[in-house]
Amino acid sequence: MGRERLLLLHHATRRLLLLLPRSRGFSSSAGAAASSREPLHVCVVGSGPAGFYTADKMLKGHEEAQVDIIDRLPTPFGLVRSGVAPDHPETKIVVNQFSRVAANGRCSFYGNVTVGSDVSISELQKIYDVVVLAYGAESDRSLGIPGEDLRGIHSAREFVWWYNGHPDMCNLAPDLQSTDSAVVLGQGNVALDVARILLRCTSELAATDIADYAFDALRGNTIRKVYLVGRRGPVQAACTAKELREILGLKNVRVCIKEADLVTSTADEEEIRNSRIKRRVYELLSKAATAHKGYISNDQKELHFVFFRRPTRFLPAEDGSTVDAVQLEKTCLKDGVAGKPVAVGTGEFEDLKCGLVLKSIGYKSLPVEGLPFDNYRGVVPNLKGRVLSSESENATVESGLYVVGWLKRGPTGIVATNLHCAEETVAGILEDDKKGLFMGPGSKKQGRRGLLEILEQKNIRFVPFDGWEKIDSKEKMAGQLKNKPREKITTWDELLMAAN
Repeated sequence: MGRERLLLLHHATRRLLLLLPRSRGFSSSAGAAASSREPLHVCVVGSGPAGFYTADKMLKGHEEAQVDIIDRLPTPFGLVRSGVAPDHPETKIVVNQFSRVAANGRCSFYGNVTVGSDVSISELQKIYDVVVLAYGAESDRSLGIPGEDLRGIHSAREFVWWYNGHPDMCNLAPDLQSTDSAVVLGQGNVALDVARILLRCTSELAATDIADYAFDALRGNTIRKVYLVGRRGPVQAACTAKELREILGLKNVRVCIKEADLVTSTADEEEIRNSRIKRRVYELLSKAATAHKGYISNDQKELHFVFFRRPTRFLPAEDGSTVDAVQLEKTCLKDGVAGKPVAVGTGEFEDLKCGLVLKSIGYKSLPVEGLPFDNYRGVVPNLKGRVLSSESENATVESGLYVVGWLKRGPTGIVATNLHCAEETVAGILEDDKKGLFMGPGSKKQGRRGLLEILEQKNIRFVPFDGWEKIDSKEKMAGQLKNKPREKITTWDELLMAAN
């Protein structure tokens, strides 16, 4: 079924490439008209890396562009603030670049504005020449197995938002003191992040911007063993060498890997030959397996890499409501689509005891009313960033509507991946503008003035960028008292109060 949908999308894409509007002898007079026209009013929905890179490229690529960035949070920067681990401050330096974009006189930020409830997509399309959707992925994929709603089971996204002080997760309160074992389902970078935070010595987190309540909870953390569970083998582990090297080097943590899991097949060896990243990851795991042999100390915590296992159900404790174990089925690899190895069950099962489960199986974007959405892939159907009316072969391009980031390509890549993604989407916008697609009869749009009128009519209390700067200043001042970069404000009410 998945292959059929992808083939349909491929054929539709080829058809639409032919149907895209082409310039009909774009002359110098047309170019002059474009340069002397009204400002190009652009609205970017979402202020994470994809949104800010898009705003930056628009401002640099079009001298008359006026860009308004909308976000449902009072704080900008998306996953740079709420997703990047507190012990990775170097990754957060990019906010300095984004702040310079926001300081541009042709750019404005409107926080605490939710598209879909405060303002609709159709309302934005009426007042802006261009609407770019960049709101990312704020939900999670589900395993769909029995017991998934037991207490003690959280998504990795929820846990990450919790320790990063996201106002939606400040009351999550994961129980870190009733068990000595945690299971993390997944072996990508986010899985390694949450495992590292659970195992890292808290003294090393004291000088980070971790939320104060999370730091207090981690100080009383009783978890001594963390199991990173993957459906496939070490060659297919989805993490990067940099993240893996960091977690393998944690102080006072013993790494446990079964040697049998490191045995490679002919297909594995071909994957290793063809991918420098896979080769490096496999080498690091192999080295860790032998380096930690024989060094056992009661004081050490343990990090277990569990390969060739997939969860089939969560088992409850005696109270019937709390997770007590994960049932795992042993897997083996079979050739899948395009030779990609797929994990299939063998019918052999085992239980892994734990009191905390973090599911790191993928983020998921959510649809907004009036917006075409591909539920199967979790993205807005698009052609190089131009939104399509549907994913069918008869889809048409939605004029003036674009998409970027995870909503465009799925939740993959690092912060910098969004730069190239934004460049492609903005190139499409500039090309469409050059063709005069935003200059039809009655095309004069209100832009920022229209947005302010809507927000005022609906009594929406938005947070401008200088409101964020007040939050930023208060957080940094509070952080100085604790020798931290900042002490994050973590509730909606306090954030809005600080922004005033």
